Amino acid sequence: MTIRKNGFDFAKNELKRRLSVKQRALWKKRVARHLAILYSSNLCRLAQIYGSDKWGDHSYCPHYQRHFDPLRKKAITLLEIGIGGCDDPYEGGASLRLWKRYFSRGRIYGIDITDKSPHNENRIHTFKGDQSDENFLRRVIDEIGAPDIIVDDGSHFNKHVLKTFEVLFPLLGDNGIYVIEDTQTSYWPPFGGTSENLDDAPTSMCMLKKLVDGLNHAEYIRPGFIPSYYDKHIVAVHFYHNLVFVEKGLNDEGSNKGQYLPGVVLSA
Repeated sequence: MTIRKNGFDFAKNELKRRLSVKQRALWKKRVARHLAILYSSNLCRLAQIYGSDKWGDHSYCPHYQRHFDPLRKKAITLLEIGIGGCDDPYEGGASLRLWKRYFSRGRIYGIDITDKSPHNENRIHTFKGDQSDENFLRRVIDEIGAPDIIVDDGSHFNKHVLKTFEVLFPLLGDNGIYVIEDTQTSYWPPFGGTSENLDDAPTSMCMLKKLVDGLNHAEYIRPGFIPSYYDKHIVAVHFYHNLVFVEKGLNDEGSNKGQYLPGVVLSA
């Protein structure tokens, strides 16, 4: 009887403890919601309120603020790859809530290899799938339409980052912004990176650095050169520590090279 009573008491106390934890979590959520309203235009504060590592563990928020501020009040569509919380469906989601509060009219979508549907709510929807699966990515875009913003905060494996960019950048909306976080893995062998070959390795940073030349493809002295999709549709690339923004647009400014090199056939 004593053992049973002690077991019952233990179970009762454990239930009380868990309810208390749940109540505290609900209280924190309510507090966060009210604080977020006060700081809805400040990404650094929002990251602290929601517990996003985009500020603190990283220093991304001031850069996001600079690039995203003109879009803050627009009805944008944002797709973020990587929801966080590893294999626990209920963990993660901080960045999705941050974006929802910051973009007051935005539709926020997330992709993760783990089912994160518990985070679905008004203006937030999640998809379960592999970021390197082209068919899956195309199905997502078919459902949500061309995003205005894509943020890759997924696996950070270079082969995944490259494949995702290859598939999704052409599907990004006109004048959209594509962001790649945690580019430090370009230098880390466990993620398919290298600190030795910095010019021609199959890494995200090598790919991104090559895009910069494409901004100036009209200046190439290469008769018959045919510009790539990236050459023609990237108008700016902004590099920060472990963070890169790629701006999509029509790169058709042409060249004034004829003024300096008259009579010379330079490129197609």
